[in-house]
This record gives sequence, C-alpha cells and structure tokens, in this order.
Amino acid sequence: MKKLSARRRHPLAAVVVLLLALLFSGGLYAVFAPTSKAEADETAQSLTIEEGKKLYSVGCASCHGTGGQGTSDGPSLVGVGAAAVDFQVATGRMPAATSQGPQVPKKKNIYSQAEIDQLAAYIASLGAGPAIPNEEQYGPQGADIAKGGELFRTNCAQCHNFTGKGGALTHGKYAPDLEGVSPKHIYEAMETGPQNMPSFPDTTLSEKNKKDIIAYLDAVNSSKSESPGGLELGGLGPVSEGLFGWIFGLGGLIAVAVWVAARTAKAKKS
Repeated sequence: MKKLSARRRHPLAAVVVLLLALLFSGGLYAVFAPTSKAEADETAQSLTIEEGKKLYSVGCASCHGTGGQGTSDGPSLVGVGAAAVDFQVATGRMPAATSQGPQVPKKKNIYSQAEIDQLAAYIASLGAGPAIPNEEQYGPQGADIAKGGELFRTNCAQCHNFTGKGGALTHGKYAPDLEGVSPKHIYEAMETGPQNMPSFPDTTLSEKNKKDIIAYLDAVNSSKSESPGGLELGGLGPVSEGLFGWIFGLGGLIAVAVWVAARTAKAKKS
C-alpha cells in the first residue's frame, strides 16, 4: 500500500493527469464543436453546385454537352461565368426553343431565381468568368446621367438607338428595346456580350461607366420623363423622323406648289 501511495504521489503524476484531461476535453470539442463559418459556407456552396449540376443535366446538357464543353447545337459554357447564366436564363432566352431563328428572343423564364443561382454556381465552377453583379454596382447611387448618355451614344446607340429603343441589324438579327429591362440584366449584358452584342469588360467600360449608362437609360425611358422638344415620334431616330419629313413636309410643299400654280393659272385666265 505504501508503495502504491508513493507511486500516486509521483511528481510526474500531476502532469500525466493534466495531459489526459486536455486530450479528453480536446476530443470532446472535436466531436461536438460546431463547424466553422468557412466550412459551413463551403458545404453550402458545394450543395448549390450539385443542385445546379442536376438542373443543367436536365435542361442544358443536350445542347451544351454534359460538361459544358459545347456541341454542334450550342457553344461551350466553360469560362462564361455566373453573370452570363443569370442573364440568359432569367430573361428566358435559355433554354432556347428547338428551332432557332437568327436570334434567340426574350421570353418568360421557366426557372426560379434560386434555381438560376444554382445553375450559375455550377457553370461558374467550370471556369472563371464574370460574377453576378450586386445592387451597388448597377444601382443609381452616385451615377452621372450626362456622362452615361455620352458613353451610350458613343458605344451603344449604333445598334440600340440613342434612347435604347432598339433597331434592326443584318440577316434578321436585331438590337432589343432596352425599356423596362432590369438594371442588373443591362449590366450583365455589357459584361458578357450576349449573342450579337460585343462585351464591355471593366478594361473597356469601368464599373462606374456601366452604372452611368444604366442611369441614363433609366432617365430617358422613365414614364415620368418628357421630351423637351415635344412630339418625339417614338424616339426611333432618323428613320421615323426622315419618313415624317418626306411624307408630311415634302408632301405639304408639293401641295402648296400645286395650289399656287392652280391659282396663278386661274388668275391669268381671268
């Protein structure tokens, strides 16, 4: 008994007990402690990508390939980014109809925003590309409308008309009307360059430039805005205005000339 008691009071006994207690408490913490926020976020993102992959397999893989590599019926989606998916799917352009014309039109979308986010997350996982913008990037706060008008007329009016009413292009293609289009989708279109439109990354048009353009379009297409020149002929530009000039302007001048000639001839006969 004395020997056993002496062993228990060995100087290292307290250290051994402390180490055992630390190991036991550490093991309990590892088992029962909640996962870190980073791990939780990573798990949630993985689940989002997995759900997006399922949606992709059902609605997109037949044209774009099982891994987004593209086929003869659809381009590769590797590197297009989440912004391209959000724009194309949220505007109903994708999935496209079976028989495609010169250009895929906008139509009612068939996915919820949560499903679109899942698809976007999956496509983004295939390769780096433009991300979905936040409201701070495309919102009107701090935007310069006058600068936006200057940038729009320089870079966009050739196709979309100077007020964004749209216009015809070659071979049955067209630039769509921008009135009523979501600011987020306008930003994404500039960022990704859908269909016939060139892309305008930040190296070409900065984030501030895009914000200014969106603010300009909102101003000119607002229902509260009025044309300072009066009747604007739909804001369709030189075609409608030129047609009006030829039909009514030139037509009126011809009518006046005929009237003057008739009056002159009548006066001479008198």
